[in-house]
Amino acid sequence: MSILEQPSLTRDPSLDASVDIEPTETVAVMAEYETVQDVVDAADTVRRAGYTRFDVHSPFPIHGVDGVVGIRMTKLPWIVLCCGLTGLATAAFITHYANGFEIPFLGQFGGYKYLISGKPYLSTAAFIPVMFELTILFSAFGAVFGMLLLNGLPMHYNPLLRSHRFKRVTDDRFFIVIETGDAKYDEVQTTQLLRSTKPVALERVED
Repeated sequence: MSILEQPSLTRDPSLDASVDIEPTETVAVMAEYETVQDVVDAADTVRRAGYTRFDVHSPFPIHGVDGVVGIRMTKLPWIVLCCGLTGLATAAFITHYANGFEIPFLGQFGGYKYLISGKPYLSTAAFIPVMFELTILFSAFGAVFGMLLLNGLPMHYNPLLRSHRFKRVTDDRFFIVIETGDAKYDEVQTTQLLRSTKPVALERVED
């Protein structure tokens, strides 16, 4: 009897036996599909049912699947913008403070006025290269570390990697994974919903 024919999910025998850590709990339910259209239709069904913590896995990018899954616009551009403005403000403060101000009571930290060829002390135009460079530098840091943070990286382990069946996601199979942390998750109802999308196989993901 296959897993799909059973009234409730059981642990899939294809779990990687080479992993020494014994699974302790169910973290997701995974459905396998053979074609792009099947997995897209299934994802649409899952989203319309109200699930939010699920993902589609495929061997290649699927055009339009972001909208079907309901992926919202990333916050990364705002992080980059804030970091860039911080870099700009930092450079503007440092250059103007170090070259155009002199505060005697601060001693060696009071700044020093540089008089160059009779030019103004607060010559913003002369500081533009520094402000530009720090803006780019802070923006780059924001982009890299913001991406890592938003994606939960680095991730050295994922329960999906325990499954032999999931290994075909890099070859010719498509998967939908619904996390047990979803507010609408119920083992019986979620399993019935995925069965209604006619997957090739249905598997409990354990960790």
